[in-house]
Amino acid sequence: MTTDTTGTTDTTAPSGAPGAPDGRTGDRTDARPGDRTDTPRRLYADPGPADRVFRGVARAGGGLVLAVMLLVGGFLLHRARQALDRAGGSFLTTENWEPDAGNFGIAAVLLGTVLIALVAIVVAVPLATGAALYISEYAPPRLRRTLISTVDLMAAVPSVVYGLWGVFWLEESILPIARWISTYFGWIPFLRVDGADPDDPLAPPTVYTSSTFVAGLVVAMMVAPIICSIMREVFSQAPAGEREGAYALGATRWGMIRSVVLPFGKGGMIGGTMLGLGRALGETIAVYMVISQVFTIQWHVLQTGTSSVSSLIALRYGEATAFGMSALMAAGFALFVMTLIVNFAASSIVARSRSGASSDA
Repeated sequence: MTTDTTGTTDTTAPSGAPGAPDGRTGDRTDARPGDRTDTPRRLYADPGPADRVFRGVARAGGGLVLAVMLLVGGFLLHRARQALDRAGGSFLTTENWEPDAGNFGIAAVLLGTVLIALVAIVVAVPLATGAALYISEYAPPRLRRTLISTVDLMAAVPSVVYGLWGVFWLEESILPIARWISTYFGWIPFLRVDGADPDDPLAPPTVYTSSTFVAGLVVAMMVAPIICSIMREVFSQAPAGEREGAYALGATRWGMIRSVVLPFGKGGMIGGTMLGLGRALGETIAVYMVISQVFTIQWHVLQTGTSSVSSLIALRYGEATAFGMSALMAAGFALFVMTLIVNFAASSIVARSRSGASSDA
């Protein structure tokens, strides 16, 4: 807008200004608001050579892990094809293990594997949860560092050491407890012991040895440090703002743990439990040293005699024929698939949980 010397006002907008009628750089003055469309500008950030190299290495490592896992599964399936073709669906329902006679299956050993793992988890999870809560919430800083190192060292102890401990000390020491459980809770089907006489204090204790219960306790001592380490790490990441908010509202330490730490770490607790279950399913040497292998479905966890897939492979590997080796590979493939399912379930639960989230406070 310009004003000449006569005092008249010129309302013509200069060319190229906003509202100019030619529309070369601005909008038309008669354009409606809905006619204008805004296109967002595309942003691109160069991560730099170091980030690109790290991303490539990470992708290559992840792909290599998946490739190795697929190769292991493919190898087991290829070697097991001969036995699976002959056994068919009966491979999952047959109790006996006589591959050279054509009468073999993993019904008994698979059930024994699951029962040993369940006993281990039932014992290990409360123990690991209590230890993790004490280390992360109650222990003094100096004692906390010592306990963390001790738990990590327990996870690194070889399984044969746990097996020797179970054979030469635990089995004899746990017999009175097994007898007491059978005496007072034998009305529960899986806690009943056939051949045991609770009214005879001189009854031989051999009916309680080499049982699922003993093997489960040994495996529990092996998986408890792993579960404890995962839970402790998750508990320590509970948001500080929510902890302080609970204290500000008058909560005690246990009230804060119950309302903040445990809900926050629920996913990590489940994931650690599932990871421990996967380890318990595949334990070999310690279970092989403790149990008395029987090829029959054994539901009584306190009674002598049980079996597992891994101990079956360790027991029959040296004397197996070509077809027997194929049958062992089939059993190993079944254990491989079951362990993968458990671990993938654990990863899915942890990924969907709130554990590891940061606080907004």
